[in-house]
Amino acid sequence: METLEPATPSSSKSENSDNRNHSLTPSPLPPSVARLWRPAAQRNLRNQWSKLAAYWKQWASSSSAGRSHATCLVNAYLSQTYIPSMDLGVLSNISGIREKASLKLYKQQELHRRKLLSSYKDMVTVVTHLVKTSKSMRCYQKGASSSPLVQFSGCSEDKNDAGDGGGIPVFTFWSISWFEKLAEELVLMVAQELILKRLLVVEFLSIGCEEVSMVNRLNWSDELYPREFDDLGTCNLCSGETCKPIHPRLHVQNSEISASPCGNQQPNKEVMQVYLTTWLAEVNIDTNRVDEIIAVIGEEMHVSLS
Repeated sequence: METLEPATPSSSKSENSDNRNHSLTPSPLPPSVARLWRPAAQRNLRNQWSKLAAYWKQWASSSSAGRSHATCLVNAYLSQTYIPSMDLGVLSNISGIREKASLKLYKQQELHRRKLLSSYKDMVTVVTHLVKTSKSMRCYQKGASSSPLVQFSGCSEDKNDAGDGGGIPVFTFWSISWFEKLAEELVLMVAQELILKRLLVVEFLSIGCEEVSMVNRLNWSDELYPREFDDLGTCNLCSGETCKPIHPRLHVQNSEISASPCGNQQPNKEVMQVYLTTWLAEVNIDTNRVDEIIAVIGEEMHVSLS
């Protein structure tokens, strides 16, 4: 299968230079509040980025498990289709052996369908956590500004408080908005990969239906598990107009992929191999870019996120 090259990220040199300029920007906060805001904001950012790094590892684990179950499902299905024409040699004299072998392979398919769906649900959960965490990086002043005891939280109590310290650097160079920008970049890649994997899951779960028809075959608009669309909505992966999942896109080309079944026929061996390879390739995720983001963030915060 042709390798899809990830989009080349914009140069970070000019971006770093822009953010270094923040260090020259005077803080709109009173000096006494700014001195207290910065360590509170630092603690929150370290916590949120530690979570993002952990969720990234969970994504990799759930994605790997999902591919393993999809592979087992495909193998069991193919083996079952070969049984009627298979030369069993001396075993052909055993009464009912084809039926028993076919039944066992069918049960294996059902088992791996359930496990594949569970892995997909785990991936959805990971992305919802990534989205929520990426939006929890601001640090707001808690209580009245005139209070002698200054406290901070992740919730805004004052519409005039942006929670970003007025754009001042949190550690050395970068403001809150820059940390948010990198988090959004990471989340976008994983979210786009999730919706592409959903397309593959729909195809895998439809493999081996006893009667291949549009009635038995899963459609893109079907919920794969209860309240799935609510979870996808949290990830901005549901259309506001139709309340159905958006169609997958390739991140590198921003081109939409049809999510409608091509017909009633089961995919052949070669097509299923392409599905498995696409799952493994994670074409929407630039792994090098993800590693770069995590490394740069860790360097700025003086912590190890790997």
